[in-house]
Amino acid sequence: MRKLKNSELDRLNIDEFKSVEKTPLIIVLDNIRSLNNIGSVFRTSDAFLVEKIYLCGITATPPHNDIRKTALGSTKTVDWEYAEHTLDVVNKLKSENVKVISIEQVERAIMLNDFQPKISQKYALVFGNEVKGVTQDIVNASDLVIEIPQFGTKHSLNISVSCGVVVWDLFSKMQKKEKVSF
Repeated sequence: MRKLKNSELDRLNIDEFKSVEKTPLIIVLDNIRSLNNIGSVFRTSDAFLVEKIYLCGITATPPHNDIRKTALGSTKTVDWEYAEHTLDVVNKLKSENVKVISIEQVERAIMLNDFQPKISQKYALVFGNEVKGVTQDIVNASDLVIEIPQFGTKHSLNISVSCGVVVWDLFSKMQKKEKVSF
């Protein structure tokens, strides 16, 4: 096997990315401290055609050198918006009939592998602070909470890893359903 060159990957350019149909997913970052995590979320969002990212509270915004290092240009492709209060964003999205899902460990959480997204539904995925997670008021306002099953000694994953796992899982489930419906 030979590694492919970037020129052989047939990726979208910025204009094509902006005009292509997006995956019905929105990311909400609730007070993320690490600029590298923010950049990684942008990069994952670009890879899976996420509709938009909301950067809330203390979450830094582009342009910033440490975001740029991990985002690798995806801050130019993925739409984003800053909001001071995460709860305002959650309430706005819910009023637009977007299902809000916090990614957290709570009582009665749905395990990610058990969650089946509806193809006609748009979802907002809330990821929380590296230390405190998603705040309780946001958990309370969410339509549901999904937990990533974990089996080792640690009780959490890095926020950028969590985002990659959840977005890939939902993206792949949505793609399978689309393919079946043809």
